[in-house]
Amino acid sequence: MNIKLVMSVSLFAAVPTIAYAQKDIPVAEASKPTVEDAQKLVQTISSNPAKLKVYCDMGKLQEQMEQANQKKDNKAIEALSAKADSLVQQIGPEYVKMMEGLDEVDPDSDEGKQFAAVFGSLDKQCK
Repeated sequence: MNIKLVMSVSLFAAVPTIAYAQKDIPVAEASKPTVEDAQKLVQTISSNPAKLKVYCDMGKLQEQMEQANQKKDNKAIEALSAKADSLVQQIGPEYVKMMEGLDEVDPDSDEGKQFAAVFGSLDKQCK
């Protein structure tokens, strides 16, 4: 997964949070993560086979979402989005927080490229 993939998955993770926030329950804004935070998270996911499998499954799901988007298949996109949300929740709240915080990072910036490299090391484990 590259940083664009990570950020697009974070969009799907944020949708339930937004819906939850609309129920008059305050949700703290995610702070911009550091590269060190991402490295810790990648280490946590890498060391847990179940979380690593879920992370890899999200990558496959993202590919399916991109295909559905190209076909403009909104029903498939909605179904895949629900699956993505379920998978994101299985990885844990640290991952959700990281993905929400990555919304503040420009993927084309040097910092964005650093995040891509960190998550790229995790992606290599999915092959």
